[in-house]
Amino acid sequence: MPISASDFQYIAGLVRAHAAIVLEPGKEYLVETRLEPIARKEGYESLADMIHVLRSMPPTEWLHAAVIDALTTNETLFFRDFHPFEAMRQTIIPRIIEQRQQSRQLTLWSAACSSGQEPYSFAMMIREAFPQLKDWIITIVGSDISTSSLARARQAAYSQFEVNRGLPAIYMAKYFTQKDGLWHLKDEIKRMVQFRNQNLLHPWPLIPAWDIILLRNVMIYFDIPAKQGILRRMRTTLAPGGYMMLGAAETTLNIDPSWKPIPYGHTVAYQTC
Repeated sequence: MPISASDFQYIAGLVRAHAAIVLEPGKEYLVETRLEPIARKEGYESLADMIHVLRSMPPTEWLHAAVIDALTTNETLFFRDFHPFEAMRQTIIPRIIEQRQQSRQLTLWSAACSSGQEPYSFAMMIREAFPQLKDWIITIVGSDISTSSLARARQAAYSQFEVNRGLPAIYMAKYFTQKDGLWHLKDEIKRMVQFRNQNLLHPWPLIPAWDIILLRNVMIYFDIPAKQGILRRMRTTLAPGGYMMLGAAETTLNIDPSWKPIPYGHTVAYQTC
């Protein structure tokens, strides 16, 4: 049975309040597709019955978290869009290395990292392209609102389809082992990345200040006030001379004038004005 208008409005309000995700009318099919399996698993006769129970629960209950998790978009792949990683390899990281010669530290935050391909891509690139950083303190943190995605990220075991999406063959051969039909990332790369559960709408305990923040393909799901709040807080967490990178379809223009876009070939990075 299709979801009712009232139930859809309730779910849309729930994910907007707790994850800043905007579900416009017309996305009813998405709610049905992603929540009906949860309703069946938990023994409800219908999605409507589960939503009825949700309405009577405090918003901190586990079932609310499961619903929000299911409606979070977890699309990612290794070296996504390619050009941002080339900009980091060719220009951005060398500049940061020059700036950090005294502290000999490099920090990166991959916000909304999903199942971990983005921060692991960065870790592999650092290992391959910057051997001079061997004795530096490298801090790479991936965060996400989805606990199930973070569990997969920590496991770092990917299907053939997932490694075929963007992962260079030389990296697959060098940094992965195949077992039980999955490609398992080797510990030398896994140990370079930490993962934390983080809702971008909630306080950010992530420290230290970041040299690079990857906030890519995240804000397309948020409304303008949420985007403005996140970008404002990003300014306070970015180290002096640091860079923020957004997705190809995202921009700070007409949202937050405190960011200065800096083109690097086919991609754009942002610094505070």
